Amino acid sequence: MKRLLNLEYSCVHGTYWMMYAVICSFASAFLLDRGYSNSDIGIILAVANVVAVFVQPLVADLSDRSKRISLIGVTQVITVILMVLTALTFTLKGASVSLSVVFVLMVAWVTVLQPLFNSMAFKLEESGYRVSFGVARSMGSLAYAVLCAFLGTLVENLGTVILPLTGELTMVLLLVSLWFAQRHFRKACQGKEKEYIPLEETGEEINLWEFVRRNKLFIIANVGIAGIFFSNAIFNNFMLQIVENVGGDSEDMGRIFSVMAFLEIPSLFLFDKIRQRFSCQSLLKFAALCFTLKVVWVYMSSSVAMIVAAQLFQLVSFAIFLPAIVCFIDEIMAKGEAVKGQSLYTSVVTVSTVFASLSGGFILDISGAKTLLLISAIITGAGTLLFDSVIGKIQKY
Repeated sequence: MKRLLNLEYSCVHGTYWMMYAVICSFASAFLLDRGYSNSDIGIILAVANVVAVFVQPLVADLSDRSKRISLIGVTQVITVILMVLTALTFTLKGASVSLSVVFVLMVAWVTVLQPLFNSMAFKLEESGYRVSFGVARSMGSLAYAVLCAFLGTLVENLGTVILPLTGELTMVLLLVSLWFAQRHFRKACQGKEKEYIPLEETGEEINLWEFVRRNKLFIIANVGIAGIFFSNAIFNNFMLQIVENVGGDSEDMGRIFSVMAFLEIPSLFLFDKIRQRFSCQSLLKFAALCFTLKVVWVYMSSSVAMIVAAQLFQLVSFAIFLPAIVCFIDEIMAKGEAVKGQSLYTSVVTVSTVFASLSGGFILDISGAKTLLLISAIITGAGTLLFDSVIGKIQKY
């Protein structure tokens, strides 16, 4: 049963990240083909992230408190909604208010699903079996990488109509994975008494003002994180425009996304061992520096091959920073405030994504990809300097 639950949870992450690739990573390719400008795309992606910020806590609260629908049930409902929205894109051929609204909702719901699937690991462990989030998330990166490797070529040869078709297929696979996971979870729970311990009972609960007072340096560090993740959001949202600036196309974009995802896998798998040799502060400082080196390399690139080579930094930037920051927050904060710390980090990354989406689209239309990369390098470099100067001074409360 343990192997089944881990396999099915890995399939959930695999199909989710394939769906993410279709809807979010290839958003520029789809919307440009429908007649949208770079500025329009930036606005759509920014609005989608803002919507997700407001919807996420409502959906999370529903998942926690509802006795009629489980966490897995909530994700199934959202997946069906996404299938309906994706089907609508077949009938909306050109740039319009209707297509804009549909795409905003699609990106928002995909974003809302991510923390729910992350939390599912803990839900499945209520069965009494150990579920490995790291392995499952690695399988998500692998599935994303494999799909992107082919999807770019398919879009180049068959057009963007292949995107909603592929999206519907991945959603069907996701529903199947969720059904099997729910079935075996219920089977594993049969005859077991579920023990629930509210989060508030695991540590002293503090108010927001007390949290700010205790964690001033951490809050300053999060300002640096906003700068660091600016370039990451630019790459995710506008990679097609960046590769086109050096003579590439959607096929090259797909290959670059594929390389990026493949390079995340080793660090995710080996992070526990890496952490045994280096402190989280040291890992975070190094990873932040690598974010800056990556965007500087891409700025200096004059060919697709150089941009592909720059993705080697993904191995030691995002793939290290993500698990390290989660562990670091858990280390330095009391249990009663750790959730606020994780929420602050997530919110800061979202705000950075919104700002990058809005400004990135306008900068592309006004000055082009080269200027956008230069500005991204400056902002990411400033964020790295601020973050690295503060993170080492933060001590456990």
